[in-house]
Amino acid sequence: MDRRHIYADKASGKDFKRPSYQRLIRRLKPSDTLVIKSVDRLGRNYNEILDEWRRLTKLNGARLVVLDMPLLDTGRDCAGVTGEFVADLMLQLLSYIAQVERKSIHQRQAEGIASARARGVQFGRPRIKKPERFEACREAYLAERMTASEAAAQCGVSASTFLRWVRGA
Repeated sequence: MDRRHIYADKASGKDFKRPSYQRLIRRLKPSDTLVIKSVDRLGRNYNEILDEWRRLTKLNGARLVVLDMPLLDTGRDCAGVTGEFVADLMLQLLSYIAQVERKSIHQRQAEGIASARARGVQFGRPRIKKPERFEACREAYLAERMTASEAAAQCGVSASTFLRWVRGA
């Protein structure tokens, strides 16, 4: 297979504004086969997955192969209308499961964050401690004997950090 025909996204799948995905869709022709790992790569919720599936298969006329679910191979002739019905039914079921799982993941994540906060866990980067010479530098800065950059350099921090300290002090 020609590597020019392989598209990989490293960006989040939260929407379809991913550069590689957009390039793939622009180049997708009716006779092409699109291979994806799992159906949840087509969207984050039930409706997104169904809409994107229909857009790719019905509107673009592409064949879709889902590696995790061989029943969803739209190019296989599986008893005509009956095969299409089974594939559509499986797609709806898997789309529903993907949405429920995503919702469950978000809920567990929120519970974990709340639990960690209750235990006193601090999130984010640790705050930089003000050096002993901060007050002297602050007074010199406010008296305009020193620029913010000079005061920040003496405190060993960036000018934006120094100015944030001055506003908050």
